[in-house]
Amino acid sequence: MRRPHVTALCVLIGWLLASPGAWAQTQDHTYTAQDIVTGSRLYAAQCAQCHGPNGDLIPGVNLRRGQFRRPMSDEDLRRTITVGVTAAGMPPFTLQAAELDGLVAFVRAGFDVSGPPVTIGNADRGRTVFEGKGACATCHRVNGKGPRVAPDLSEIGAARSPAQLYRSVTEPTKQMMPLNRPVRILMRDGRTIRGRRVNEDTYTVQLIDDQEKLLSLDKADIKEFELAKTSPMPPATALSAGELADTIAYLLSLKGLP
Repeated sequence: MRRPHVTALCVLIGWLLASPGAWAQTQDHTYTAQDIVTGSRLYAAQCAQCHGPNGDLIPGVNLRRGQFRRPMSDEDLRRTITVGVTAAGMPPFTLQAAELDGLVAFVRAGFDVSGPPVTIGNADRGRTVFEGKGACATCHRVNGKGPRVAPDLSEIGAARSPAQLYRSVTEPTKQMMPLNRPVRILMRDGRTIRGRRVNEDTYTVQLIDDQEKLLSLDKADIKEFELAKTSPMPPATALSAGELADTIAYLLSLKGLP
């Protein structure tokens, strides 16, 4: 038998994902692997009938990929569920802490019970970290602003899940996309070109060189072509847990210009 407060929770989450929400201050919290397992069981038993096994039955929403109509922090989810939404006819709900943490953790882990437990913070603060302490803007471009030496992140929030973004920031080499690997090319005329590959076909390869110039090279003119095995991006070890959570929130908010 389904518990009424849990079934109502699923409906409330659906409303949250489809409606604008205000950003709140993030709450310090660290999820555990057990939280994710708990959330997985709760989701399968109580929520999959509404959102589907992959969390994508509501148009414009994909829970597994962490795609919201408007990004929300973990605390936004907790607070709205606890306080309720009077305008939508949703009363407040009282949940056990383990149930609430588990459901949020499972969604944030991208429905992967073996994935990293990701905490989502505040996007506004994350932008400050991105442009300041994190020094991300020294290499990455966002919405037409910034250099081109690293991948453009303008739509990264629509392409990557919270768990994938977490891995990209904390273990960049493991999450590095093959197409974006740095390359070293030795041309037959003796020139050495370094840069980031952006496209490749049977006869040519296109890259952004270290001077931010777009080059298209004929493979017949290439003597050596070397792909880097490690990412030039350092892991975000200098960021605190809160700063990391805020940075992930900001990256999730990047879905391109309206």
